[in-house]
Amino acid sequence: MPELEEPKWLSGAVGYEIYIRSFADGTGTGIGDLIGLHDRLDHLAWLGVDIVWITPFFSSPMADHGYDVADYTGVDPLFGDIEDLDRVIERCRELALRVVIDIVPNHTSMAHSWFEAALADPAGPYRDYYLWRDPADDGGPPNNWISHFGGPAWTLDEKSGQYYCHLFLPEQPDLNWRNPAVRREFVDILEFWFERGVDGIRIDVAHALIKDEQFRDNPRHPDTADLVDPRDVFHSFEHTYDLLQPESLDIYREWREVADRYDAALIGETYVLDVPKLAKLLAGDGLHVGFWFSTMSMRWDAHSIRHTLREPAEGIGHRVGWVQSSHDESRPVARFGGGDLGRRRSLGLCVMLMGLPGVTFLYQGEELGLDDADVPVELRDDPIATRNAGATGRDVCRTPMPWEPGPNLGFSTADHTWLPVGHEQSDTVAAQREDPSSHLRQMRSLLELRHGLVGMTDIVEWPSTPPELVAFTRDDHTFVLNATDQPVQWTPGGEWQIVYRTAGQPGESGPVIELAANEAAVARAH
Repeated sequence: MPELEEPKWLSGAVGYEIYIRSFADGTGTGIGDLIGLHDRLDHLAWLGVDIVWITPFFSSPMADHGYDVADYTGVDPLFGDIEDLDRVIERCRELALRVVIDIVPNHTSMAHSWFEAALADPAGPYRDYYLWRDPADDGGPPNNWISHFGGPAWTLDEKSGQYYCHLFLPEQPDLNWRNPAVRREFVDILEFWFERGVDGIRIDVAHALIKDEQFRDNPRHPDTADLVDPRDVFHSFEHTYDLLQPESLDIYREWREVADRYDAALIGETYVLDVPKLAKLLAGDGLHVGFWFSTMSMRWDAHSIRHTLREPAEGIGHRVGWVQSSHDESRPVARFGGGDLGRRRSLGLCVMLMGLPGVTFLYQGEELGLDDADVPVELRDDPIATRNAGATGRDVCRTPMPWEPGPNLGFSTADHTWLPVGHEQSDTVAAQREDPSSHLRQMRSLLELRHGLVGMTDIVEWPSTPPELVAFTRDDHTFVLNATDQPVQWTPGGEWQIVYRTAGQPGESGPVIELAANEAAVARAH
């Protein structure tokens, strides 16, 4: 199948993830909302991003902070109403920002009318909207599939005597994507939002919609019985039958026909750490972009970084969604050593991601170089932490955005915020905008550089370098990262001018590129 034309606005764009609960509180409840988002959009335009991705704001009981959807076309009162969302979309238009919303198609909330009907009438049409199985011979779950959030991926409905499948919380029953009626429902949902002015969707768990028709057991790695964190337990299995089934592409081909009518984008949360397998979800007429998550688990050394970047750049090219942080993982500053060291490394990696073909996404606070926050056990709210003894959870990367000096660092006027703010005055947007050497100002300059690369070829070359360095070239620009704690010199051949660097000022030229410890630079041939 030949590759279809993609939205021109997507090419080389920079996206920004808004974790709506923690971005900005405009109503004084202690929880971020659409009014707060509307009032802070100027920051994103000033920073230079192109796409605003908003996490779920739909009607929800909030068992998983909105990823348990009870109504895919309704706004939860916690965040505002549909008119507030319309104002956000309108303001984004004024600021030349594209709007991407988070659709959660793998599962619904237990409170969704479809599931309520499925429970009430096992013989009714909505029963087949979900995945039901009879118990195993011993009366237990039908197979060995487990939940991302701990425990079996099956819960017994005592009334009917059958189990329903849920790869996440029991409150998040999985939909049956082999049912044509489910597919028609979501075509209607996509059309609803595209008609309302949304430019694209981020598809949650895009690699898991279809399950094995026979519901076979997954193989398990040996010697993993003592794992505690549910995410570690989940990864102790080979997910041969509950994830990445080949029929998934058929769904996205149907959605692509809808999206193409609106010049809209399909962006997949594709937790697939194998490039050929990820490529199958994209193909020529599948998803426009698939996230590449290996950057969140790689070691900080040149070999690991080079391998992590090169394989998807060569195998998928401009259809990669580059990320180094999200609302689901510890922040890169923490992963890369914490404090100033972590900030230098995170910024250096960001330079490399911005230089590659594809779409780069920042997670809110990444532009500030935020570290993980300290969230006391008694204040944690993530179900991974609250339902699993010994699990840390994701709260450390979800704390409120620090905007300016004052109560709650400008996030909210409430006495208490849903999670502690967890940052310092020096971390705030206001403080960093005043400091020309701040992480925020460096990121803004990097985005300016990124926009200057639009129109470059997608061809990436990987020259030989000293073993401490990672480097690639696109057209006449070379991007290079020193992944060590010592300065390194490199003579790539020819004359070069430094146009961006993460330590010191750009501008010097000559045949030698000098890099400080953990520094990245961009050099232009001349």
